[in-house]
Amino acid sequence: MTQRSQPKQPSAAGGSKSKQIKLVLLGESGVGKSSIALRYVRGEFNENGEATIGAAFLTKTVNVRGQSVKFDIWDTAGQERYHSLAPMYYRGAPAAIIVYDVTSKSSFTRAQAWIKELLQQANSQMVICLAGNKADMASEARTVSREEGKDHAEEHGLLFTETSAKTGLNVEDMFINLAAKIVATTMSPGNDIEENVRLEESGKKGGC
Repeated sequence: MTQRSQPKQPSAAGGSKSKQIKLVLLGESGVGKSSIALRYVRGEFNENGEATIGAAFLTKTVNVRGQSVKFDIWDTAGQERYHSLAPMYYRGAPAAIIVYDVTSKSSFTRAQAWIKELLQQANSQMVICLAGNKADMASEARTVSREEGKDHAEEHGLLFTETSAKTGLNVEDMFINLAAKIVATTMSPGNDIEENVRLEESGKKGGC
């Protein structure tokens, strides 16, 4: 897979390792999960993007606090008929982004259901970010305020941001903050998230 602006990784000869992190994108169909992933990985935005069938897979490597982190990003389908497949993607994953559309109250309600499901069924130390997408839309189009989203995230101890896949607003920062949180968490003794963060030799070729 061709990727834009990849930072240089340390050479394998130096014995450097990169953290390989599985991340899942969850949310109602049409909220912009695929657009966020494409904006982050390729720096692209497709106004007429099609709905994801099943799940799509993308990767990107970044450097966070001197640590090389490779995201394995699973962009899951939002249609209800694919909901039964979701546990296959989020189970064991150390990170998730739950996306809603700030102009759709129903997508925010669905995001709350995803939060509840992950807190009950996913890794107990999973790092979760709640993201209100389409923040570039006019204020009169909003049905979910920033405060409402932030308050709900804080209530459950989640990261929070508002993004725009169209303009790129906060998209890269969201992934960097997630990576930083995971790196910090895996350095703490007595956690179980480290079992789900794989170390891979830098410079080792991988495929999608």
